[in-house]
Amino acid sequence: MSTMNISLPEALKAFVDEQVAQRGYGTSSEYVRELIRRDQDRQRLRELLLAGAASEPTAVADEAYFQSLRERVRQAGASGCGLR
Repeated sequence: MSTMNISLPEALKAFVDEQVAQRGYGTSSEYVRELIRRDQDRQRLRELLLAGAASEPTAVADEAYFQSLRERVRQAGASGCGLR
């Protein structure tokens, strides 16, 4: 694992220390790694949402659509096989 040193103003360092203590992180590094992972997840979700928004529309997701999905799930459960 690589090491990275960061400088924080005292107020931010106090905040990080408080979060580590209150949230059960073992170290400030664990807390910062978690923040970075969440930011990566947020960026990935944003990319997926933008890709979805830019994609061509398909079937309308209305009540009939969801009812057909429910029926497929019921049939798959009754037959003991998965959805395809």
